[in-house]
Amino acid sequence: MKRRNGARPFDPEWLRDDLASIIDSLSLSEPEKHFLRSRWLEPLLWMEDAAQRTRRRYYALRSIIAVGAVLVPALVSLNVIGAAKTAILWVTFAVSLVVGLSAALEGFFRLGERWRHYRQRVEELKAEGWVYYQLAGGYKDAADHHAAFPAFAANVQRILAQEVEEFIAEIARPPERGQTQTSRT
Repeated sequence: MKRRNGARPFDPEWLRDDLASIIDSLSLSEPEKHFLRSRWLEPLLWMEDAAQRTRRRYYALRSIIAVGAVLVPALVSLNVIGAAKTAILWVTFAVSLVVGLSAALEGFFRLGERWRHYRQRVEELKAEGWVYYQLAGGYKDAADHHAAFPAFAANVQRILAQEVEEFIAEIARPPERGQTQTSRT
């Protein structure tokens, strides 16, 4: 399962196994490892999947909008007569409808914002995990992972609380009257 450029496509099972093996390698108690799995790894994997899924939907809808934005004026500019004219009118109507629906859905669900939101939180959780694993940054003075664990747990909880707060405040709320997604960003 390789892409043409040799890069590996996203494989959630590989990521889960890779990070779980790192958790297992740490000299932590079982409750601490359980915390790492349930409050760091699982949210990270869920948001990684949500980011991938949301990105695909966002790109699909934006592609439809972009292609339709080029097709509609081209179809309207055609100077045909007879049955072809009726067919072109219906095709133009259908393409316009699909473009309008795609734009409305993308704006309503704020897929671009959701994708960037999840991507940012995933990278923040990964970075916190790597800094903890390496006992670097704020963990550099800790003797071992067990000693650094309370600070790591607090940081993970802060990131997750911030994620929920930001999602509810910025993404899950409906747009203000007369405000579009593009006018917000």
